Parts: sequence; C-alpha cells; structure tokens
Amino acid sequence: MTNQKEQLRKRIKVANKQQPADVVIKNGRIIDVFNQDIVEVDVAIVDGMIAGLGEFDGERTIDAQGKYVCPGFIDGHVHIESSMVTPSEFSKVVIPHGVTSVITDPHEIANVSGEEGIQFMIEDAQTSLLDVYFMAPSSVPATPMENNGAHLAANQLAPFYEQKDVIGLAEVMDYPSVANASEDMVEKLLNASKLKLNIDGHAAGFGPNELNVYNAAGIRTDHECNTGEEALDRVRRGMHVLIREGSASEDLTSIISVVNPRNAHRFLFCTDDKGLDELISEGSIDHNVRLSIQHGAEPIQAIQMATLNAAQCYGLEHKGAIAPGYEADFLLLDDLESIRINEVYKGGMCVSLGGEYVGEDSPSIEPRTSITNSVNLLDINLEDLQIPVTSSKKAHVMEVIPNCLLTNKLVMDVDEQNGLFLPSFDRDQAKLAVIERHQRTGNIGLGIVKGLYLEEGAIASTVAHDSHNLVVAGTNDHDILLAIIHLKEVNGGLVVAKDSEILASIPFGIGGLMSKKDYSTVNQQLHHLHNSLQYVMKQDASFNPFLTLSFLTLPVIPELKLTDKGLYDVTKHKHMSIEGE
Repeated sequence: MTNQKEQLRKRIKVANKQQPADVVIKNGRIIDVFNQDIVEVDVAIVDGMIAGLGEFDGERTIDAQGKYVCPGFIDGHVHIESSMVTPSEFSKVVIPHGVTSVITDPHEIANVSGEEGIQFMIEDAQTSLLDVYFMAPSSVPATPMENNGAHLAANQLAPFYEQKDVIGLAEVMDYPSVANASEDMVEKLLNASKLKLNIDGHAAGFGPNELNVYNAAGIRTDHECNTGEEALDRVRRGMHVLIREGSASEDLTSIISVVNPRNAHRFLFCTDDKGLDELISEGSIDHNVRLSIQHGAEPIQAIQMATLNAAQCYGLEHKGAIAPGYEADFLLLDDLESIRINEVYKGGMCVSLGGEYVGEDSPSIEPRTSITNSVNLLDINLEDLQIPVTSSKKAHVMEVIPNCLLTNKLVMDVDEQNGLFLPSFDRDQAKLAVIERHQRTGNIGLGIVKGLYLEEGAIASTVAHDSHNLVVAGTNDHDILLAIIHLKEVNGGLVVAKDSEILASIPFGIGGLMSKKDYSTVNQQLHHLHNSLQYVMKQDASFNPFLTLSFLTLPVIPELKLTDKGLYDVTKHKHMSIEGE
C-alpha cells in the first residue's frame, strides 16, 4: 500500500508539473478514442502510467516523429492453446502486432487437465510482458454428449476468482443446461454475477428465444455471429458483439457493414482461435483493424473497437486509451490505413521494434507430468475403424464449409466394398474417426466427411474442440491407424501420413495441445507440416485443414459433428446413425 501511495503522489506531481515525468512522448499525433479525433500534444508517463496530456518535460523523451500514438490493442476472446505454444511464447508473437492485453478462456487445456491445466496457463502467463486476463471455463465438458479429461463444477471454479487475473466466467457453451436452469449451471452463473464479473456467451445459430434465455441468465457477450443481422439481433438485446477473425472462422467481412457510429460502442474484436503461423504472417487484432478499414470502417472507429470498447466491455478501467490515469500501453503507427506498427510500448517501455519482439525473455513454467502425459488410448486395430454400409448405400455425411465453424448435414450415396464404407476421391468423401484419449474408454466415433479435399493418406490431431480427443481423417484405414499410433507415441500433436509413412509431425507435449518448443521452432515445424499436405490434398483448398479438422468435433455448433460417441445432430441435440434415409 505504501508503494501505491508513493506512486500516486508522484503521478499527481507529474500531472501538476511539480516534477518531470519518467518519459515524455513528443511530436506524436495522439489518437483520441473518446472523441474519435487526433490531437497533437505531449504525453507524460510515470511508473508505467500516463500522467497527463499537454506540454511536459521528462527524464527521457520518445520522439514519435509525427507518427500516430495509438492505445495498445486488446483481444477480447482468445484460446491461447490454439496458437500451439505456451502463453509466454504466445506473448512474443502477438506483442509485435500491437496486442498488449488479451482475455483468454483456457477451456482447451481445462478439458484435458482440469484445474491443473488452468493453473499452469495462469502461472506461465505471469512470466510474460503481455497482460493476460482469464475467464474461468464454464463448460468443462462442453456438453454431456462426449467424453473429455475433466469435469469442473461451480465449486471447483469459484476459487479461481480469488486470483487477480481471473475476471469472469468464460463462454457458456452448454445451452441446454442454461435453458433447463440446471443446478450447477445456475450456481456458476450466480457465482460470477455476485462478484459483478463478466459472463461470456457462445450463441452459435441462436434464434430470438435462445438469445432471450442467455440474456435473462446474465450472459452479455457473443463471438459466434456469422452475419450482420445476427450481430444486430444481439446488440438489440444489450449484448456486446465480438467480431471474430480467426483461422477457422472468418466473420468480419460479413458483419462490419452493420457497425455504425450509433452502435459501434457495442462491438469489439477477437481472434478466438488462430494458428501460430497465421498470427506471425497475418497478425492478430491488428489484422482485424486493417480488414475493417479495407471494408469501409472509419480508421479511428476501428481502433476504438480494438481498444476502448474491449476495455470497457471487460471492466479494464485503466486500459484502452491514451489519457491520464491509463496504463502506458501504446503503439506508434506510420499511418491510419495500413496500420503498420513501427514500435510497441508496454508500461512506457519499448517491447517491439520494427516488428521484432525486444522485451525480456522470461523462462516458461514446466508443466506437471499429469499435463504432459495426456494421450491414453487402448490398443486399436483396423477392424475398429470399419463403417458398415446398408443396401441403400446412403449415409449421413458431414460437409465442411470452408473457413466457417458450421457444417452441413447431407445424405449422400457412398461407395462400399464387402459391405463397408470406402472413401471416395470422386465424391470427395473421407473417413473420419474420433478416439477417446483421456479415460481409456475405448470409444471410437466414426463418420464420413465431405470437403476436406483429401486425395491420399491421413491427417490426425489431438486438438479436437472442445474435449480434445484424437481426431483423424483419411482415405484408407492403414494410414489412419498409423497416424493414431504415432500420436499415441509422441503424446499428442499433429501428423500427416501417407503410404504407411509419417510425412510430417509436430509433437504437442503439453496436454496434446501445445508444444514445449519456442515459437520460432514451432513455426518452422508448421511450415514443414503444411508443405507435406501437398502430397495428400488437393492444392486448391482455401482453408487450414488441421484447424478445420479440429472443429469437426465440436458438438455445440450446427449442424452435424462427430464425437467419441458417434455422429451428433447439433440442432436436435442428439446422436444419430450414419445410415442415410
């Protein structure tokens, strides 16, 4: 408390020009996100906080040389695990893209390793310069329709709220539990609301009545909008809409046109799930801002959505603006069209220069063996992978929609041999399998997928939202089985197999979700992996096949998905037969 008092006294004295600031930004064009304006004044910084705007002297000067001084970007919803690296490595990737704060939901690792997994993420994030705020995972498991590695009830989540970096209840994915006011779900919602914490939603495919249910339950955000009309419907009910632009779902261009000066304060940006290679090459929230401007958004309004709006939505009172009393997290931009980031500052200290991370390199936290030994499978043979085909030769088929989490439910003719499904290149039909990997149940869900563009071999992953069982797609059972066995041997990851050989593999030793390696090494491995796809896929595929594969198992997003218990009709909330009608 004494230190806080001294810092406050010092900040007041600097603001009152009774003593010089630690740092002063001069010759900058300050982006005023409150008035959506540009002002040319000095910015005084002391102890990592902004003390004043005007004319100031300081012990150190940052000459902005006419560049725009922009608040640090905030990612309103991200699963760090989807970057395939730890929080400490993730921070080194997104900081050069201007992201200085993120709100994360660690439900990926929570579904594998429960409370231990969440705590690992919190402790590892604390070693980084990035401000990482956590939402306690609400839906572990996401639904009772599949098997995962943990079950987190309300009484297990409550202790996390005592940690300063935990600021709310993460995306509520289990709509039936909300609609039926189940005891545990009601307790989770009340525990968060009593502490005046945020409660995130997950309203994929929701109509007006489902939205009413969510809002009545105190759920105030949604990042699952796919159209402008869906976004307006949510805003109309008082929700904040997080416009998502990730790897598996790119929603921004279909939503940004409905954002206007009257409703813009209800919109912010998120990435949700974005792969490491795309974060490095394309960017994070900076990409959302650029894309918004390209599609007609006013630059400062887009920046306001990426900064102040996100801060206000999540109650981050000292973030999101260049103003007295706010944290000195800011960027120097060359212009307001390309959003080219020249420098990034965290607490007044330069942490990225010319697109390169220059901050401290803190060691990551070593995870427990319970987190690293996470692939527990019974022995599997070729017979376990067979799909019987009836005399009608028709089957329910899941169709991929490129760059979208939704799938189509089709009834198609299929090829067969000796009464068993035969993957078809001509029909673009591959075999899909989900193998339970946490409790050694022996469960194997089988299905047929169209639209993955697989021509030969198999691809497999232990990243399979949200229960993260092992998912594999292939054109023949031998390569499918080889991919499964390989991932068991390396304790999870991604793999490409063809002609009984492993073409490429990336081990994910942390929960089967994240690598223990540094981000640069993982990025190189990803490039090798993606290059190997040319030997098993059509080359005109316009989507990331591994990310797409990982969402074919998510039974909370319409229309048809596959779990370890079999095909699941999301709209009817029940499992179904592969046999077509």
